[in-house]
Amino acid sequence: MQRRFWKVRKPNWLKGPTHLLYHILVIVFSAGLALSLPVAATFIAETILTYWSIFQNEKLFLVSIELGLAVFLILFTNYVMRSLRDHRLANMARSSGLLLVTPARGFFARRRIRKLKEQQGFARDVMIMGSTGFRTFVDPKGELHQVIGNCREAKIMLLNPDSEGAKDRARSIAHPEITPEIIGDQVRQSIEFLKRIKAGQKNIRLKLYDDHPFLKLSILGDYVWVQHYHAGLDVQMMPKFVFNHNQNPGSLYVPFYQFFFMKWDNPDIPEYDFETGDLVYRNGNGAETKRERFTTPVDSLG
Repeated sequence: MQRRFWKVRKPNWLKGPTHLLYHILVIVFSAGLALSLPVAATFIAETILTYWSIFQNEKLFLVSIELGLAVFLILFTNYVMRSLRDHRLANMARSSGLLLVTPARGFFARRRIRKLKEQQGFARDVMIMGSTGFRTFVDPKGELHQVIGNCREAKIMLLNPDSEGAKDRARSIAHPEITPEIIGDQVRQSIEFLKRIKAGQKNIRLKLYDDHPFLKLSILGDYVWVQHYHAGLDVQMMPKFVFNHNQNPGSLYVPFYQFFFMKWDNPDIPEYDFETGDLVYRNGNGAETKRERFTTPVDSLG
């Protein structure tokens, strides 16, 4: 009982002196601070007056202070205005669904883009619209090389190398390595690559369009990657824009998504049959209307 009594009364025995000492220290500190204020104020005032008496007649010093303040105000004002402008642009980009803009050049930019696409395309539906697809998913260094093998389903649209659009695209780029024959060879390699992927029980569908390429689209889940085929320029030189699908009705993800399926559902654009090598035309109900034998310029040359 005595031991229990001591354990209970010990905190109460220390509580009074501790609180009393705390209040005494607070009062002493407050009194010292109050008494020191006049001395500190006098010292500061005397110091300022001393230095002011020295520099008040120094015109160069005063002008320097004025110029320094002017420069500071200019920089501060520009910073505020730039921050407001950047905030306004950020709100505009957010309202349009713009998530990212990356330059096409640069090792780190390409590596970042590839990693993002691999993350967004894993076990998801993938939709691609491009010219030949060779540098996009056939090349082991391509941004979608791993994505095609890991996706759930892929709908791909490439340029028909026999079309006038392919010839116009080749003529618009003044480069000796961009010819209709090269385009046909790259499309053939893309088809062979997709055949191997499809043989691994992947749901791969391919269509070949005749128009001049306009947009390069990669739709991976809730993200769409957009590049523009500029006349006379390689698409690899163009920046990449990323839009995400959100609840904002002003997001540009939906128009790009609809543009892809508008082209995909066009009955004038045939689907490539991986088993027979034919181009299959279908009507709006999906019924087959006719078939054509597909041969690339390389195949026709033997």
